[in-house]
Amino acid sequence: MDFISVFNQYKEVSISGRYINNSHIEPLLSILKDNFKVEILGYSVNKKPIYSIKLGTGKIKIFMWSQMHGNESTTTKALFDLFNYLRSDSVEANSILEHFTLLCIPILNPDGAEVYTRVNANQIDLNRDSVDLSQPESQLLRKSFEEFQPDYCYNLHDQRSIFAAGDTKNPATVSFLAPSFNDSCDYNDVRLKAVEIIIEMNNELQKHIPNQVGRFDDSFNINCIGDMFQSLGVPTILFEAGHFQNDYKREETRKFIFISYLSSLNYIKSKLKNTPQIDLYLNIPQNKVNFYDFIYKKIRLNTDSLNLITNFAAHYNEVLVGDKIVFEAKIVEVNENIIRNGHQEFDLESGIYYDNSNNVPEIEQIADFKVDDVCFINGQKTV
Repeated sequence: MDFISVFNQYKEVSISGRYINNSHIEPLLSILKDNFKVEILGYSVNKKPIYSIKLGTGKIKIFMWSQMHGNESTTTKALFDLFNYLRSDSVEANSILEHFTLLCIPILNPDGAEVYTRVNANQIDLNRDSVDLSQPESQLLRKSFEEFQPDYCYNLHDQRSIFAAGDTKNPATVSFLAPSFNDSCDYNDVRLKAVEIIIEMNNELQKHIPNQVGRFDDSFNINCIGDMFQSLGVPTILFEAGHFQNDYKREETRKFIFISYLSSLNYIKSKLKNTPQIDLYLNIPQNKVNFYDFIYKKIRLNTDSLNLITNFAAHYNEVLVGDKIVFEAKIVEVNENIIRNGHQEFDLESGIYYDNSNNVPEIEQIADFKVDDVCFINGQKTV
């Protein structure tokens, strides 16, 4: 299958960027009602509807939920790309609908999505609430899991641009995990089914983003929903949508998440039956915190009290302004020996640093400055 062509044909162009909430998806849900079962499963803390889409008639049941963290929207966009494809009436799409029944919650945390926060309206991380089930969103997710009785679970998230695929200069554009089911991080038949699917998705993604797939840390925490569902005997896969070069809106990453969805479905319906080679999974490099967004090398500080050459780094904060996400570059480290890599790096050749303060880069300061006659605004070099 030409996954790139399929994605380009069925990408849902009405939603893009990082800020996705109920108001963005509700018009699309109205359209999907013509083909699939769209319901309100329940309500958030702030009484916002939590929607589900149920599609397909097959025996293999997959439960998928996105935006458990309200500011993690890439996998949500890719879900609607998948829905477009599955309503296309193509032979391949109909085959998936005949083999599978999918239950999808596109935005589990609509309150967090609206204000672009990780937590819900009660400031609770829903992915640390799988034991206490203290929040209505967590209760709804567990109830849906128990009633649907899935054969597989897809736990859909975003991860920050700080992560590399191992100890490399390659961003972890997509990362996966077959969560642990016990403190020993053992592999039983349930976890191995998740491993097998991840191996297949990685095989496909290596054709598109070689050496940019990571494996998430598998430390066991029963409070995390993936670990809980794995321990309850359902193969569960964590998807993490990460950074692709210069893709802060995550539109390229969205494509690779779509490819992951579709390649996994094609594999499960045709081939899932073997004990995987665990080494193929463990050889996927584990995520490592190895990036800043910007690193500025060899700046000269020349003040009344300083005359030295050093380096500093800046990283984007994502800030909701109106209905847009604004990326604010703030200084996060000043050090002669910065260990991390930069998604963008500038060698400033011992030029003298100036800013509108005291001409010394300081932590939490907006990255607006000059080096000699070269000007940087919000981290970026101006022309």
